[in-house]
Amino acid sequence: MFTAKMNPMHSILVTIFSNLHPRPDNDIACKFCGSLQIIKYGKANNKQVYFCKSCARKFVPNQGFEGMWYDPRIVATTLDLYFKGVSLRKIADHLKQFHGIDVDHSTVYRWISKYSGIIEAYVATLEPELGDIWHADEMKVRIGGEWRWLWNVMDEKTRFHLVSMITKTRETQDAKKVFRQSKKAGNKKPRIMVTDGLQSYKGAFKKELYDHHQSCKHVADVALQESLNNVLERMHGSIREREKVIRGLKVDGTPIIPMNQIYYNFIRPHQGLDGKTPAEAAGVGTKEGWIGLMKRSTENNR
Repeated sequence: MFTAKMNPMHSILVTIFSNLHPRPDNDIACKFCGSLQIIKYGKANNKQVYFCKSCARKFVPNQGFEGMWYDPRIVATTLDLYFKGVSLRKIADHLKQFHGIDVDHSTVYRWISKYSGIIEAYVATLEPELGDIWHADEMKVRIGGEWRWLWNVMDEKTRFHLVSMITKTRETQDAKKVFRQSKKAGNKKPRIMVTDGLQSYKGAFKKELYDHHQSCKHVADVALQESLNNVLERMHGSIREREKVIRGLKVDGTPIIPMNQIYYNFIRPHQGLDGKTPAEAAGVGTKEGWIGLMKRSTENNR
């Protein structure tokens, strides 16, 4: 068997860096030989580089983020700031001041767009465990200077946000699409669908959720609007905060709407769930935050 030999220069480097740098956590192993005998070896493109004393090779741990130019923590910070309501230009300024990274705000937006698509694809594969009572509501949002309708469906038990859909009108055909998507996202029909008294909901319910066994009932009343808003209020508030920062959504295909849904479900803890996220309550989330979600999504994308 061939055994790689370490030349004198490698031996000198190992000695120097062993004295200067403490050994990293044991969960980081050499990507080439699997050895735990590794030391920190400076940084490249804002990523920590390691040197393996067993095979004398340098490497950057994959950690599920192969191909990323910048440290995943930088991208995670970008996503977190953006969906907390910080503008693109202010995020770019934050990265320059606190991380020494000089990027244009357009680059920040490209990161958001890229990882929004990757995360969306991963989340679509999950099957949340939901309750039997769902709530639906719609709100007006401005996109490209024109008013649109944003439809939302949420599970009452887990607060899991099932649907976030934009339409130009709020007719029966629009509500039908919302109910159809909610069944797909939840992998079932609810026992009770709660809405306000909008006529479009009634027609859509008969087409998409009603059956002769009455396995799903529609509770629709204008008087329920106040209690309905209590369930969806926090989510609507987060969307309004996002609108304030960007002064209205710019285009119909914006990643803001689907990613705001993901942020609400997987990142933001809910007071009504004892500090858990809706995704945790529905059995499809962890406490890893953006880094964990990005890692699982990237691995799913391979």
